[in-house]
Amino acid sequence: MTQDLHAYAQERGIKYFLFNFTDLFGTQRAKLVPAAAASGMQKSGAGFAGFAAWLDFNPAHPDMFVKPDPATVIQLPWKPEVAWVAGDCWMNDEPVAQAPRNVLKRLMAESADRGMLMKAGVEPEFHLISADGSEISDPRDTQEKPCYDQSAVMRRYDVIADICSTMTELGWGPYQNDHEDANGQFEINWDFNDALTTADQLCFFKFMVKSIAENHGLRATFMPKPFSHLTGNGCHVHVSVWENDGKTNRFAHDDGELGLSGEAYHFIGGLLEHGEALAAITNPTVNSYKRINAAPTLSGATWSPSSITFGGNNRTHMIRIPDEGRIELRLPDGAANPYLLMAVILAAGMDGVERSISPGERLDIDMYTQAHTAADAKQLPLNLLDALRHYEADDRLKTALGEEFSSAYLKLKHDDWNKFSRSLTPWERDNTLDC
Repeated sequence: MTQDLHAYAQERGIKYFLFNFTDLFGTQRAKLVPAAAASGMQKSGAGFAGFAAWLDFNPAHPDMFVKPDPATVIQLPWKPEVAWVAGDCWMNDEPVAQAPRNVLKRLMAESADRGMLMKAGVEPEFHLISADGSEISDPRDTQEKPCYDQSAVMRRYDVIADICSTMTELGWGPYQNDHEDANGQFEINWDFNDALTTADQLCFFKFMVKSIAENHGLRATFMPKPFSHLTGNGCHVHVSVWENDGKTNRFAHDDGELGLSGEAYHFIGGLLEHGEALAAITNPTVNSYKRINAAPTLSGATWSPSSITFGGNNRTHMIRIPDEGRIELRLPDGAANPYLLMAVILAAGMDGVERSISPGERLDIDMYTQAHTAADAKQLPLNLLDALRHYEADDRLKTALGEEFSSAYLKLKHDDWNKFSRSLTPWERDNTLDC
């Protein structure tokens, strides 16, 4: 762990630090702090006006201070005179309860008191698009089924290899890069870690991918559904729960069904129980519901769930069991706030463990073609407003994530929905101008 940022800067020739925090909408905020001032600001934090970010404050609130976590510091390989460091939000000498990283840290501390450590790996998908955002960046990437297209990934070799080499340099352990199911879409996978570390890495990953794409004259987007005819950008999460020492996987059981313990199935039960409310966090934008409730895409499948079910190694369900000792939540998308994503999974899963919630029988069917045979399966919300209403009604999840956070999140997200509802879309004019 790096203890003194000023000394770290001197050792590595760093001139500036980005003192970073992530707000409720997942927007990364930062101040550019000169290395000479880092030591003092490391203790007191960098001052921000909370109202200026997506947090539930007003201009009358006092300064919010972001205190950097030195364990997260990353020297930018593409701009080595700058280092990024994730921080925690404080106000009036107390942690800000609604701040996403603080929400996750509190929940992880609570699960640690029960001897449990959640680990996670993520699969963030993104599109490489033109600088103006109007189209994918590769005009030759037109196959109906472009997934794993060797030629297409090699035409974007410079960008993808630059990102992957950077991750290797950071010690993240990237192990595969691929062209995904949509034209212009890619995914890079790296080693799993404890939930907080993975959330920090996912925040940096999004910043890094966008920055490197810009260096190549392109633009990267994690938008859930940037093109109506193409598969959207998911952010699948592979989850396991371990003993606090991180050495014993509590989800693994040699004699358990599909290699999972009873505790793992209770965790699944919690995710299913809270599935409708979960979507308000895992799928946090108006656009998110164009992905999970989409018609079949050009490739023939959305690869997104539409119902709250689980299965074995079956990608048509909200929860997949790909291997022994872990589960995959396929609901989240690229707009999910990394800290809140991990927090809500932990909160819902731990509720399932504490109450021994049964997930019911596994469904070994294709939910894209046979969903009508699963009459009892709950459906995911059709839009953001429905998801917010489900979250508002879910007292257990709201309490677990914190009343201050829940109140702030619901207030700002309802306002987001209202702004969307007041907007006039081209579709409305095209279809009702002459009514």
